[in-house]
Amino acid sequence: MSIDIVALGEPMLEFNASEEGTLFEVGAFLVGWGGDTSNFSVAASRAGSRVGYITRLGEDEFGESFLRLWQREGVDTRFVERDPAAPTGIYFISRAEGRHHFTYYRKDSAASRMTPDFLPADYIRNARLLHVSGISQGISDAACDTVFAAVGVARAAGVLVSYDPNFRPKLWPLERARAVIHEAIRQADLVFPSLEDARALSGLEDPEEIARYYLDLGPKVVVLKLGGDGAMLATSGEGEPPSAPVTRRFPPQKVESVDMSGAGDTFDAYFVHGFLSGWSPEKCTQFANAAAALTTTGLGCVTPVPVRSRVEALLGWKEEGL
Repeated sequence: MSIDIVALGEPMLEFNASEEGTLFEVGAFLVGWGGDTSNFSVAASRAGSRVGYITRLGEDEFGESFLRLWQREGVDTRFVERDPAAPTGIYFISRAEGRHHFTYYRKDSAASRMTPDFLPADYIRNARLLHVSGISQGISDAACDTVFAAVGVARAAGVLVSYDPNFRPKLWPLERARAVIHEAIRQADLVFPSLEDARALSGLEDPEEIARYYLDLGPKVVVLKLGGDGAMLATSGEGEPPSAPVTRRFPPQKVESVDMSGAGDTFDAYFVHGFLSGWSPEKCTQFANAAAALTTTGLGCVTPVPVRSRVEALLGWKEEGL
């Protein structure tokens, strides 16, 4: 099977509190699947792309559940390895005072033991796009090297690279994260930072200034995810010499939001699907915005992710023949 998108990273089993309260106040947790690039892979597959995933799993029931998920979702697992000496990571989500709180158990996970020689280079070369994230760079030095090696393979073969910084302060110091993430952005074509992450990493506050700052690092397209305020698209100027960069703000889709988990990953996936379909960045942003909004209408990172037809219905595109 030919692959449109190859993603690389760490999957983690999710325990999501079913009610408001601190971790020790809630009475039950919903078990699901998480990990940003795994969420991305499922969302891209539901959008209609052919997706493959590269990672390492523990030889445990958590790892088995991911294999079943990806196979059910049509994600190619030929290059998912099992590690008998390391576990699949897990994490807990609680919600209190209007914010998500994450508790991770991922130290020395199977995915953190990925190394560059583990990569299936030809698999990456034959894809149309590689998707990676800052989380995978933060879990270990070896995983960070693996991400950069994968990006190097993709760039040498003319394969597009999309990147989500997904900065997690608990994983690594700010200065180290800033240096690594900004270098990854320089090597990417499409970049999807959240406003919160971008403010922490850049030291800037204004969304338009941030979008232009990241565009100046080299990617073709930057989409700044603004959460409940929608998204801001920044694209490089055209012509020779190039005109000034162009920014455009997209308002959010109105839905009844329950849980923001995984919405940013869905956004990335739907934008990439549209981009590979030859759409304009503006249309891709509309599509991604709507898909991300629908993801917030249920609990968990994967279960609420919409299929393409639901996104088109929310946008009214089928009626318009788009």
